[in-house]
Amino acid sequence: MLERNTKAAAPTIPEIAIQYDRVALVFQGGGALGAYQAGVYQALAEAECEPTWLSGVSIGAVNAAIIAGNEPSRRLQRLEQFWQIISGRKIWAYTPEGDVFRDIRNRTSSWMTMTMGQPGFFKPRFPNPWLELPGAEGATSFYDSSELKRTLEMLIDFDVLNDGKKRFSVGAVNVRTGNFVYFDTDNIRIGPEHIMASGALPPALPAIRIEGEYYWDGGIVSNTPLQYLLDQEEDRSSLVFQVDLFSARGVLPRSMPDVLSRHKDIMYSSRTRQNTDNFKRIHGLKMKLLGALKRVPKDQLTPDEEELIADYSDAGVVNIVHLIYQHKNYEGHAKDYEFSGTSMREHWDMGLEDTKRTLRHSEWLLPPLTDDAVAIHDLHREDPV
Repeated sequence: MLERNTKAAAPTIPEIAIQYDRVALVFQGGGALGAYQAGVYQALAEAECEPTWLSGVSIGAVNAAIIAGNEPSRRLQRLEQFWQIISGRKIWAYTPEGDVFRDIRNRTSSWMTMTMGQPGFFKPRFPNPWLELPGAEGATSFYDSSELKRTLEMLIDFDVLNDGKKRFSVGAVNVRTGNFVYFDTDNIRIGPEHIMASGALPPALPAIRIEGEYYWDGGIVSNTPLQYLLDQEEDRSSLVFQVDLFSARGVLPRSMPDVLSRHKDIMYSSRTRQNTDNFKRIHGLKMKLLGALKRVPKDQLTPDEEELIADYSDAGVVNIVHLIYQHKNYEGHAKDYEFSGTSMREHWDMGLEDTKRTLRHSEWLLPPLTDDAVAIHDLHREDPV
């Protein structure tokens, strides 16, 4: 079990990260808002805190794959290329100051996405799927995502992604069974189809066929892979950066656009606080059971009880740093498919700034004390929880 060195002077971020068995970067789905995650990674890279496990859902799977599928020296360049490709279409030559003009620009941008698709990502189907016969290729989605496959193959080295030097996993939903599944480099070789499956949100994008089964966006069931990570290798210590693009907390809507936006936030929020609180509660119960079993004379323990003692004694500490994108007042319910270059840069810069501010709280990143082996920190709360 790791113990905090209280005598050491302000350790650097790399010195803190090396105290953990793994540093994980966990990305939620959220479409155009995913540029925020790129900014988060930039701040971590500049702080020399490279993740050893990357996991994502939907656009989070794409960002995570670009990071995992390139050597560290090329990761930011490749992320920048991806977001420039899909957000490179010019909306207006100039946006006047003021929220009202930004709102109009964003509405124009989202309308263009719906009618024209996004370069390097998806394009509208013609004819409309409502006019297709059942069973036809274009009958089950409004857009064709084949351009995304070419983009991923251009920006990702899949030999690097699968080289075993870091772990990579993405979540998707089996269309036939409704079961949530994870494609994980610990078990299979990941290709572009696995990443596309994680982001195949119906009815916009088509299901992706993998080994005879069809898969949709993992966000349909769970918009974050955090729980999957917490369930793996509980004996390993983990520093986890959980990046959410929809906030479960918000204000009371005052208009119909507010209602639509708030509904989407609640629907796709990852319930990270609920997941982490449950994990912390279960860990506490395990520690209480461990303490009780240790008070039982050894000759009275069953083999199962001895196995539990050995298992729980090796439980790794977990430190979860939770970053949440906070949407702007002028962003409406279409914020996740509003891909303008201006918005992309705003999202990226906000992720960069939020993460830099978080990393200044270096004490948050230290391994939890042995009597409290789970710590949860929230960027948008000034005191650690």
